[in-house]
Amino acid sequence: MLQSVSRLLTRASRILFWPGVVLVVWGELRPRPLPVAALIWDKAEHFTAYFGLAAMATMVLRRGRRLVWALFGVIALGAVLEVLQTFTGRDAEGLDVLANTIGVLSGFGVAALLLALVAREGGGD
Repeated sequence: MLQSVSRLLTRASRILFWPGVVLVVWGELRPRPLPVAALIWDKAEHFTAYFGLAAMATMVLRRGRRLVWALFGVIALGAVLEVLQTFTGRDAEGLDVLANTIGVLSGFGVAALLLALVAREGGGD
């Protein structure tokens, strides 16, 4: 069961990672946040977006130096986008960068846990 879920998530991650990056960049650099943003706590949006990117990177890369660099890259993307927001009429917030970073670490942790459970079950790649 877990092996099937892992395979499905890995395939979906291969397809959705780069569109996810594009969506995050677009969302962070829009001059005004989407109207739905008023209904959701801003930090939860940041956490969720970066959780997803990190989880997808982890599902595809699994482990090793490339994964570490990818995770640092996602964290750096969040920090750079936060600074670039100042050029779109929005404010840069350090707490957004913190929410992004916590999202990356959490996304990695959940995906790594799933991969470890699959390996333990004997279905690891």
